Amino acid sequence: MQMTNWEEIVNKYGAVVWQTAYRLLDNHADAADCFQETFICVLEISKSQRVRSFPALLARIATSRAIDRLRERFSQQIRGTDGIDVVVLPGRDSGPEQLAQTQELTMRLRKALSRLQPKEAEVICLRSFNDMSYRQIGKELGIKANTAGVLLNRARTKLRKILNLPDKE
Repeated sequence: MQMTNWEEIVNKYGAVVWQTAYRLLDNHADAADCFQETFICVLEISKSQRVRSFPALLARIATSRAIDRLRERFSQQIRGTDGIDVVVLPGRDSGPEQLAQTQELTMRLRKALSRLQPKEAEVICLRSFNDMSYRQIGKELGIKANTAGVLLNRARTKLRKILNLPDKE
């Protein structure tokens, strides 16, 4: 059994967990719930097995929890119970038109991620948002690095199709 100083872990990695959740959810309440669920889950995991890398495990769990919340959000939207508070911060040189385009693209991307298979969405988020290598992703998801690459390629292809983007040549 691994002895862990949780206050130290939360202080050291809390910002990464928050950024991961908020980047995907763009909703303070959902990100806060995801943050809490992530640390509770990792605490439970650490009770039964040795954690090789807290930052990687926390990023994976936060990503997984955030994607689950996106799925819930968009299934509620379909049923007409939308509880989204979207806030996109404009860049320094952004005008109203650029801000509107950014908000639309962000919402489309979140919706598209929620339509991917869970592993595909996790792989694309871990690679794109947490800058993990295929090897790191493979370790965290319990798959081979090659499989992580294949899943990432599939996810990107599906995202292009969902978002009606041209195929990469």
